[in-house]
Amino acid sequence: MTNHNFTDLLNDLNKKAEKIHLGGGEKTIEKQRERNKLTARERIHYLVDDGSEFDEIGKFAGYEMYPEYGGCAAGGIVGGIGIISGRQCVIVANDQTVKAGAFFPITGKKNLRLQEIAMENHLPIIYLVDSAGVFLPMQDEIFPDKEHFGRVFRNNAMMSAQGIPQIAAVMGACVAGGAYLPIMSDETLMVENNGSIFLAGPYLVKAAIGEDIDAETLGGATTHNTLSGIADYQFKTEKECLDQVKSIIGKFGEKPKAGFNRAEPKEPLLPVTDIYNVQNVGNTKAYDVVNIIKTIVDNSELEQFKEHYGKTIVCGYARINGWAVGIVANQRTIVKTAKGEMQLGGVIYNDSADKAARFVMNCNQKNIPLVFLQDVTGFMVGSRSEHSGIIKDGAKLVNAVSNSVVPKITVIIGNSYGAGNYAMCGKAYDPRFIYAWPSAKIAVMGGEQAAKTLLQIQTASMKAKGEVVDAEKEKQLLDSIKAKYNSQTTPYYAAARLWVDEIIDPADTRKRIANAIEAANHNPNIADFKTGVFQV
Repeated sequence: MTNHNFTDLLNDLNKKAEKIHLGGGEKTIEKQRERNKLTARERIHYLVDDGSEFDEIGKFAGYEMYPEYGGCAAGGIVGGIGIISGRQCVIVANDQTVKAGAFFPITGKKNLRLQEIAMENHLPIIYLVDSAGVFLPMQDEIFPDKEHFGRVFRNNAMMSAQGIPQIAAVMGACVAGGAYLPIMSDETLMVENNGSIFLAGPYLVKAAIGEDIDAETLGGATTHNTLSGIADYQFKTEKECLDQVKSIIGKFGEKPKAGFNRAEPKEPLLPVTDIYNVQNVGNTKAYDVVNIIKTIVDNSELEQFKEHYGKTIVCGYARINGWAVGIVANQRTIVKTAKGEMQLGGVIYNDSADKAARFVMNCNQKNIPLVFLQDVTGFMVGSRSEHSGIIKDGAKLVNAVSNSVVPKITVIIGNSYGAGNYAMCGKAYDPRFIYAWPSAKIAVMGGEQAAKTLLQIQTASMKAKGEVVDAEKEKQLLDSIKAKYNSQTTPYYAAARLWVDEIIDPADTRKRIANAIEAANHNPNIADFKTGVFQV
């Protein structure tokens, strides 16, 4: 049975996802079909193996962004990891129904994130190309910088040098700088009458040199397969093109793996639906995170490390779908220390930071992937913690997480505040994959504390200017500040900006973690673990 609050959150998640799945809307989808073209999602569905699931990445990229331009559903790209001919592959599909597949700033960021996933995990990457290029009204925010549009082609070159296969299927426009992507891929496939590749389209050619020419003659499938030699294959239909992609991937040879330990998978003893009933959605009540872990791990077995020490972080070894993992999870119960002291759940204390740092180092020593379950309000504050060296102990944990060389998978299940986000492997600390539950909240501090702090600053400024601030005015200001602040702490705000890869149903946590480790296992290049200098 699903917790009523989670039912509401999941219904909201699904409604938002359904709207995003429409891309630019039903009218633009109909125009796509009139040209005998599939949508980006239909192309992916046809491409991946029957019965397999597509793990989407960045579905909420661009969510509620760019309202002045009508929005940018899914960042104008549908992407993620799918099984093609029995192999995990990263798939990047331009959505032509969203502003003709043009690149907004978030489009570039999402494209680079998908390429990063392919590079970090040595996964083949498939580009389904159908894009008008840079969105010109925002060219200054997407064109020249290190993490802008041009970085895509630099990544093409880097992946090629690393031996990561890249296949480009050109099913629509591929213009200007974007024309380099398929040509820098290993193999280029084109669909007749729809696929085109050129540095300048017919209108620009006419303006630049006065030549009259149509798109197909200038850079269509026949031109590039018979004259320029740029493309390698041409097809009459998209499905024929996608069938060839499957055939190419089906012939890939095996490569060395990372060698992460895997045993025969066992289902958790607890039903997956129990995951909904542990946590209070508003995160106002204590709960035992071990009960969440038991719904995720094989046979519901967790071997706790230093179980009776540093109790506000749970560390332990387990298996997820057979893969050996080390789990680091914030404990939300109010726990009692060996000295009889009570510690607040969700807060990182000196002892828990010390324990987690040691555990992270142990997992690196043993080549065991790490899983972080975040529900953290930050590090303990106050004179007692400061005098005990909380900054020093926190720095040890940050150091260990930063220098960790084994794959790190992070799931934000509740709060993710301040330096706690950093220590528990937030986005800035290079997790291979980072997911959020619909109950997640990500911010520098909790909404109530932040609003009161901001209120003090704002009212002091107003009073300094001679303005009268009575109790009613203070309440109005506080409510306004809280509303704005809280809107920026939601998982949707984070996912829109790719601070997390995807918002997931909690019941899918086990599957997502297992698939992430399987992907990470494809990269055998694991560096030596070094921590550098830190205070002990």
